[in-house]
Amino acid sequence: MNIRLNTDTGLLKLIAIVTMLIDHMGAIFFPQYRVMRVIGRIAFPIYAYCLTVGCVYTHDMLRYVQRIVLLALIAQPLYVVAMHHTNPAMYAVSFAEEPVRAALTFYIESWRDPSILLSLAVGLILLWSIRDRHLVITAAMLLFAWIIRGSLDYGFNGILLMLLFFLFCQTPLLSLPIVAGFMVWWGLDGGSYQLFGVRFATQMFALLALPFLYIRTNTRLRINKWVFYLFYPAHLALILVLDRLAVFA
Repeated sequence: MNIRLNTDTGLLKLIAIVTMLIDHMGAIFFPQYRVMRVIGRIAFPIYAYCLTVGCVYTHDMLRYVQRIVLLALIAQPLYVVAMHHTNPAMYAVSFAEEPVRAALTFYIESWRDPSILLSLAVGLILLWSIRDRHLVITAAMLLFAWIIRGSLDYGFNGILLMLLFFLFCQTPLLSLPIVAGFMVWWGLDGGSYQLFGVRFATQMFALLALPFLYIRTNTRLRINKWVFYLFYPAHLALILVLDRLAVFA
C-alpha cells in the first residue's frame, strides 16, 4: 500500500505543532483574536493524516500505538489544567488530608474531558485493525468511538476523518473531493460565521489544511519522532507556566 498524497511528513508535523500552539495560545491568552482559533483548525487534519501515514508505513504498529497511548496517559492532567478544563470532582478529595487518594481522584476525574490524544489513539487502533483485516476489532472500535463520541475531542467526526484519509490515500483525485465534502458538511454544523447567506462553524476552516496534504512537497525536513511527541506536553507546560505568571503579575 503506497500513499499518493503528500508524504513530506517532516514539514507537515512542523505545521501541525505550530498551528496547534497558536490555537491553544489563542484559547487561553488571546480569546479576542478569533483568527488564532481559525489557524488552529489546520492542526487536527494534519495530525490525523500523519497518523494515517504512520499506520501505512510503520511495521511495528503495537509500539506505535503504545507511544500514543502512553503520551495520552501522561499528558491528560496537564492538558485539563493548562486549557482550563478542570471540574469540581477533580478537587473533591483534600490533598492536605489524603494526598494519594486526592491525586488518584484528580487524575481519574480529569478524563471527563480527554485531550486530542484519545481521539488519535482510538483512530489509530481502528486503522490498524483495518490494515491487518481484523474486522471484529474494526467493528468494536467503531462502536466504542460512537459510544464515547461525546467525550472525544472532535467527536466521532474526527475518527471518520482519519478513516477517510486511510481509505482513499492511494487515489488523490477521489480522496480530495470526498475529504473536502466531508469537511464542508462538518463545518456547517454550527453558526459562528456567515458567507453568502450560509452560516458555518469555525471547524469549516479545517479546509485550510488540505493544500498541505494534497500538494506534494519535498523539503527533506526531518523532525525526530520524540520531538514531535514531546512537543505536546511541553507546550501545555509552557502555557500553564505563562498562565500562572500572568495570574501573579
